[in-house]
Amino acid sequence: MTDILTHVEAGVMTITLNRLDRKNSITAAMYGAMADALATAEADASIRVAVFQGHETIFSAGNDIGDFLNKPPQGMESPVFRFLRGIATFTKPLLAAVCGPAVGVGTTMLFHCDLVYAGDNAAFSMPFVNLGLCPEAASSLLVPQMLGYHRAAEALLLGEPFMAEAALEVGLVNRVVPPTEANNVAQSIARKLAAKPLSSLIETKRLMKKGQTQLVMQQMADEGQSFGRMLGEPAAREAFGAFMEKRKPDFSKV
Repeated sequence: MTDILTHVEAGVMTITLNRLDRKNSITAAMYGAMADALATAEADASIRVAVFQGHETIFSAGNDIGDFLNKPPQGMESPVFRFLRGIATFTKPLLAAVCGPAVGVGTTMLFHCDLVYAGDNAAFSMPFVNLGLCPEAASSLLVPQMLGYHRAAEALLLGEPFMAEAALEVGLVNRVVPPTEANNVAQSIARKLAAKPLSSLIETKRLMKKGQTQLVMQQMADEGQSFGRMLGEPAAREAFGAFMEKRKPDFSKV
């Protein structure tokens, strides 16, 4: 079974996380497949909009920990950074339909989407500190911009989930609907966008993001350096060891 599915219809590329047996946790291969899909959508003039979706019960549990530890990101050309660069620089409308848990990158990738539609069961979390790590995907820049500093500090320092209605309140999502409707709502909006002049969509998005893309890429690079260093430090080793051993981590000595 393919873990990332792509489908193009009516000018819309749909990218589906399809690893439900592992809670749509993302491997390096999946990052590469999503990066390739975005590159195809960017280059193909017949594709006017891209949409990410998961299952009505879960969007993504974040990184596949075992795969991540075996294949940690190495440099800006690694699959994960190719994907992050792809979502940050995608010039066409980028949408997401999110239901159930959206953990780590499952949440941070949404800050690069133009429109997000959530099931009322969506739960967003960025537990990087709890893993002895730091934010990624330029979330240390984008989360404070959207949520305000104190709410961002709560989300990033505590790493606890916040639900769909809270995400709607702070502007992370555009609409909250029943989980069985989220994917269809996103598809409906995507087709509405695909019927509009592509040049106008691209230019409007460019103007809204003017001056920010360079900051985002620099923040990603800074985060990547810190993330890579922290991955080998005692706090992360304890956090990941505890995860694999199914125990509570003990950070008292780190």
